Amino acid sequence: MGIRGKDRQIDNIEFNVSDIARSKAFYASVFGWSFVDYGPTYTEFSDGRLTGGFTTGEPVRPGGPLIVLYADDLEGTQLRLEAAGATISREVFAFPGGRRFHFIDPDGYELAVWSAA
Repeated sequence: MGIRGKDRQIDNIEFNVSDIARSKAFYASVFGWSFVDYGPTYTEFSDGRLTGGFTTGEPVRPGGPLIVLYADDLEGTQLRLEAAGATISREVFAFPGGRRFHFIDPDGYELAVWSAA
């Protein structure tokens, strides 16, 4: 997630996986995705249009990947989400290239918002 995204758009999809090598082999063989490794617990994938990631940094989440949106103003976006009734499920944290937080929408879906460093 090192390249700055577009404000208020879906920017990234992140899969929590148990074995990054297995996931890379699966998606490369089936869909032809390419990969860039960012250490032992994260690899970025590209399908040619959209990027995402495989991580072993958190437990596998049944029910689907984590949708990650980009925001120019991370704090302002968090305030707007809270005002709209979202619950912050993971406070802002830093990672190489930026910062992000997670929230729960009114239907219980967890999403994340990130901003470049």
